Amino acid sequence: MTHAPESAALLEPTRLGPLDLPNRLVMAPLTRNRAGADGVPGDLMVTYYAQRASAGLIIAEATTPNATGQTYPDIPGLHTEAQVAGWRRVTDAVRSAGGRMFVQLQHGGRVGHPDTSGLVPVAPSPIPLPETIHTPTGRQPSVTPREMSLDDIRATVADFATAARNARAAGFEGVEVHAANGHLLHQFLAANTNRRTDGYGGSVAGRVRFAVEVVRAVAEAIGQDRVGLRISPRNTVNGIAEGETEELYPALVDALSDLELGYLHVVSADADDALYQELAKRWPGTLMANPNLGWGGPLPADGGRAAGERLLAAGADVIALGRAFIANPDLVARLRLGAPLNPLRDGQLMYVGGPTGYTDYPTLAA
Repeated sequence: MTHAPESAALLEPTRLGPLDLPNRLVMAPLTRNRAGADGVPGDLMVTYYAQRASAGLIIAEATTPNATGQTYPDIPGLHTEAQVAGWRRVTDAVRSAGGRMFVQLQHGGRVGHPDTSGLVPVAPSPIPLPETIHTPTGRQPSVTPREMSLDDIRATVADFATAARNARAAGFEGVEVHAANGHLLHQFLAANTNRRTDGYGGSVAGRVRFAVEVVRAVAEAIGQDRVGLRISPRNTVNGIAEGETEELYPALVDALSDLELGYLHVVSADADDALYQELAKRWPGTLMANPNLGWGGPLPADGGRAAGERLLAAGADVIALGRAFIANPDLVARLRLGAPLNPLRDGQLMYVGGPTGYTDYPTLAA
């Protein structure tokens, strides 16, 4: 597959699914823990996303498709009428500011706690998260998740499809299915968290089955060009050990290649990595690359622009950046002008709630 031409630049317009984008710079989904305890987006989230509407596309933060899938406190959802209405306020504000939004649908699987959701988390196999987890009362030992039955699997697939329809009702242009970072779909992909012996485990074909069924159900619900898929090959966060990674992801990509999805989003992309190159070759549609800037390391002075331009030159179509957008609501303008970027403040401000480190970063015009 030939993707973006070598001359493509980060700030040039492009097309993604049904959308004309004014630039190739995407705001990556970023968990910020600013929704209410009921998962309803509030005024702070309206302000935060509207501030960043100049991105070619905003992918809103990880949002749960059902109550069981909630990961941490104050995470938004898309499974109640109030949550849909709250998100509609966000998308209306972004659209009024000239922006476009997808939303990421994420089920936490074993990354959850009864003190947060009121429910025992579920997972492909009853293997607990090997670390403590943040809850409304602080960090607590993780609990052993309940192994999903076939009925649970079917119901969860249906919940993703319903959440996708809710996303469209809330004003989102489309959704990104999260199969990365150690959450439920990634747990099905990984050998150490999926020890099933039925059709959803064992072989590579079995382990990719759940992710394929979720993506296909979501595509059927809202149209395939309004659906993206996010993957993070070799990512070990949340206790993941995939096994057979070099076979796993080509199999997943091949199983979805006929759908003509809106995009494939590859986390920590490296143009020199053989697996990334193989996935890019196999993927027939838009390729979104999230540059490998070092997991948790310092943010480059250019926010990741140079890394993004290299990925575009190697064939990616659009570039997703995260932390640079946290610190710079007007990132597009700063990159266009060559202006210095705001430094990212204490990383813990990402998750503590309130406006500090969220809506109070200055713009060039301030």
